[in-house]
Amino acid sequence: MERITIQVSNRRKARLLRDFLKSLDYVEKVSLSSFRFPVSSKGKKADFFAMAGIWANRDISLEKIRQTAWPGRV
Repeated sequence: MERITIQVSNRRKARLLRDFLKSLDYVEKVSLSSFRFPVSSKGKKADFFAMAGIWANRDISLEKIRQTAWPGRV
């Protein structure tokens, strides 16, 4: 199995692309996700370290992340 990652700047066009790819019989899975880097009140990108600790107090391990990402392969 091969994986392709595509970044699309327009959400509507990303959905159109996703729908097209889902219609192909050889495409096994298509998922759409978005990530917005935190923006400060002045409109500038926030400090990278502002997101530090987002996993604190979570019962998560590398093994659980792998099982979620690749079910049946770990």
